[in-house]
Parts: sequence; structure tokens; C-alpha cells
Amino acid sequence: MPYTIEVSPEARDHLRWLTARERSTVLDAIEEQLTYQPTVVTRNRKRMQPNPVAQRELRVGSLRVYYDVDEAPESTVWVRAVGRKLGNRVLVAGKEYSL
Repeated sequence: MPYTIEVSPEARDHLRWLTARERSTVLDAIEEQLTYQPTVVTRNRKRMQPNPVAQRELRVGSLRVYYDVDEAPESTVWVRAVGRKLGNRVLVAGKEYSL
């Protein structure tokens, strides 16, 4: 059964910081990677150490999608943030985060 994907208002703002091509790439990856089995760890999906943003990370090239998964009452993926990885730094909407 597919998961419902919900993008938070903050993540929508983060997407505006990306180019149209990057936005399209990220949205395609979200649909492809997180619709079915978003909790399965793969080369591009992993569980993160505890942090205030999200429980999981999806890598899309140098871009990162931070998301949570709720199993009940409905299977839902909540996209919390979208950013760009530059070396050891993550920039989300132009601000540096330590994740």
C-alpha cells in the first residue's frame, strides 16, 4: 500500500531556494523513493541521529530531503526540510544547520 506524501509549509519554502531543475529532481526522487517502503535503509535513505528537524534523510545528489514517517492512523511521509549539502555543512533556505 503506498504512503501518502505530505510536504510541510516550511519545506515548500525550502524548495523555492532551489533551481527549477533541482526542484523537479527532488520532487521526482521523493515520489520514487518514499511512496513505497520509506523506512527501508538504502544507499540513499538512512535513519538519522536524534535532531530537531527529522528522523530520516534522503540523498539526491548534493541535495537532502529530511522526513518523518507515521504508520498510524494512515501511512504518511512528512517532508520536513529540503537542503543542500556543501562539504560538512547543510544549507536549508540559505541558513546553515548542523544535522
